[in-house]
Amino acid sequence: MMVSGAVAVVLAVAAVTIPVPYVVESPGPAINTIGKINNQPVITVSGTESFPATGGSLDLTTVHVTGGLPDSQINFFQAMQAWLTPSDSLYPAELIYAPGTSQEAVNSENSAAMTSSQENATAAALTALNIDYKTVTAVASVLTDGASGGIIKPDDVLLTIEGKPITGISVIQDVLAQQPGKAVTVELLRDGVSKSVSVTPRKGTDGKYLLGITLQDKFTFPFEVNITLSNIGGPSAGMMFALGIMDNLTPGDLTGGKPFAGTGTIDPQGNVGAIGGIAQKMIGAQQNGAEYFLAPAANCSDVVGHVPNGLQVIKVATLKEAYEAVSAIGSGKDSSTLPTCK
Repeated sequence: MMVSGAVAVVLAVAAVTIPVPYVVESPGPAINTIGKINNQPVITVSGTESFPATGGSLDLTTVHVTGGLPDSQINFFQAMQAWLTPSDSLYPAELIYAPGTSQEAVNSENSAAMTSSQENATAAALTALNIDYKTVTAVASVLTDGASGGIIKPDDVLLTIEGKPITGISVIQDVLAQQPGKAVTVELLRDGVSKSVSVTPRKGTDGKYLLGITLQDKFTFPFEVNITLSNIGGPSAGMMFALGIMDNLTPGDLTGGKPFAGTGTIDPQGNVGAIGGIAQKMIGAQQNGAEYFLAPAANCSDVVGHVPNGLQVIKVATLKEAYEAVSAIGSGKDSSTLPTCK
């Protein structure tokens, strides 16, 4: 009996001290993009007329992620608790993070994704409202062993390649494919000064020739849109930010005072993309009082079978579809006719 007791104690200690390689996803907070945090509006528009909402909600939804990182681990007991909790999901760490990834790296990546998401949301909202703004293609990063190392630099604004205006990555890919392996002339702006550089592309692992750079859109908007939100990262709030911005820029309350929530990435053209953890996000939305949930069409397979009672899911693929759905419900139209995940 003494030996058995000692073994039980050892196993109990191991269960709460020895880390296990798993990640737990659980429902996180839902935040109203047309509401306030600490008495400050989440979204503010300055430099043009705006119409802050007086009621309703357009909640962005989040997932709380724990474990799986060297500096953020869970023990066996926590893993078992998550496995037994219906609202939580348990995954092997290697499905979520690359080996050796640190919490600092994850935070940095999530912060950058959130910033990009907010800029894309503003661009998408203005595109949907037919408000003009300027876009340039800039260099986000340069591969250290890439063809452009030292020649093209981060934050350079790319103007032309072989005389063709650069409006996106496809223009560069087409030119490189037409003259594989040959040096190309790139016109760019660096710190406001025009430069012409010559770069010889290198063949990538897929056989295509590359400059060894990643690109980003940089926007110049006709007025200022500020989004005040801390401790939230990633790109999945993009669609809800865009809806919140559109509500601020148009008279009246888009929601008609009704409680909405949702999730989905957004690009400047208004396309809504898939996200992770949608089961937990729907639970978080329902717990925060939402009655309607806007879900990316690409996530429908993850939605079916996980919808909480009392929550109506509306399937959307574009910002226009999301806006029209909220507008229809907000104006009192029958929501049962709207598309859903099946």
